Amino acid sequence: MLTRIVKWVAIAALIGGAFARSTTGFALVLEFAVMAASVVVLTQAASLRRYIWMTLFFVVACLFNPVLPVPFSSNIFWATSGVASLFFFCSLEALQTKPKLSVASITGLLPGSESL
Repeated sequence: MLTRIVKWVAIAALIGGAFARSTTGFALVLEFAVMAASVVVLTQAASLRRYIWMTLFFVVACLFNPVLPVPFSSNIFWATSGVASLFFFCSLEALQTKPKLSVASITGLLPGSESL
């Protein structure tokens, strides 16, 4: 559930950043939010052993790195943020964890197997 919220926040930040890129303080917050969200999704992909998704989000984390920022022109930033938001949106469906099954209790009332 937390990763879904992080992904939606990253999508909103990328879309909002595409329209309000001129503010310097907002650009730093945008880069930090997208980089942190991509690291969260990267760890989710690693736990699911989805190596292509890990590579994609590693590239996104490098492109939106606030420590060593990559300078973009306006058109390149629109394309990069569009592709990154598409990655986040597709990862909502592609990177879903399977629900954990409950463990059968030996003291449960449901008849399972009989003891010897």
